[in-house]
Amino acid sequence: MAVRAAAGAAGRLRGRAGGPALIVCYAHGGGLGHLTRIRAYLHTRGLTGEPVTILTGSPFAGDPRVLSGQRIRSAPAGLGRDDLTRWVRATLAELRLRELVVDAFPAGLSGELSAAAVPPGTRVVHLARLLRWDAYRPLLPPEPLEFAQTWLVEPVGGAHRAYLDAVSSAVAPLALADPPEPRPAVPVEPGGWLIVHSGPAAELTQLVAYAQDIAAIEGARPYLTLVSPSRPDALPPEVAHRDVYPAWPLFAEADRIITAAGCNAVRQLATWRERHRMLPFPRRFDDQYARAARARAATP
Repeated sequence: MAVRAAAGAAGRLRGRAGGPALIVCYAHGGGLGHLTRIRAYLHTRGLTGEPVTILTGSPFAGDPRVLSGQRIRSAPAGLGRDDLTRWVRATLAELRLRELVVDAFPAGLSGELSAAAVPPGTRVVHLARLLRWDAYRPLLPPEPLEFAQTWLVEPVGGAHRAYLDAVSSAVAPLALADPPEPRPAVPVEPGGWLIVHSGPAAELTQLVAYAQDIAAIEGARPYLTLVSPSRPDALPPEVAHRDVYPAWPLFAEADRIITAAGCNAVRQLATWRERHRMLPFPRRFDDQYARAARARAATP
């Protein structure tokens, strides 16, 4: 009920002149995960018809399969924290937004977001996921953002949750749903296994080796397909490569799906937990190890 009410409130947001309000989503990071989550959030909240601008540094933002119908703004490359703060402040003032959605990092990836960066009267929303809080906490500014709503796209606890409670008017879970997709044109081979990851190449290679190890342990000889935006040079010739986005519509037909332990992969594969195998990777702030342990504990 809370989610439905919030979606209705967002739909009623309008500019002072009666025009549609501008929603800005801040997803400043280099990976594909931020954009996938924003995409799911806009669909879940019923905001796909609203005017949306996405601020991101991800190279995947230019892929029309990932973002369609939203304006993209990227900061100049190589900005330090102070310069990025100034760019964010100037950009938000120029856009005349009514709602700011901050993904994953409550103060931005480098601590560039603070209350001073946001124009007065802006409703600020946060999408929270697991963080290595002890590593991230030193980036928090003296004047933090105050969130009208924090949505927990996965449970967080301890000091991280205490901080969100302190800076948010409301904190509640939000089950994200991805936009519906047509049946993929690329079929999964009968009995086939999928290895799904957006990179980098070294991690793709490790996931392929992990899948081969699992197959050997299980005494299986599956047809392996790597689903990734790029094909690593070291990909074994017996492993197929497909560039498919989104990958989740393929999951129902695969016998095994091997991924890292990113937030979106674990969320999208909750329905097929018994088929999912994950290899967590170290991240500066994302806690893939805790997420993988939690998912494994929930697997029957």
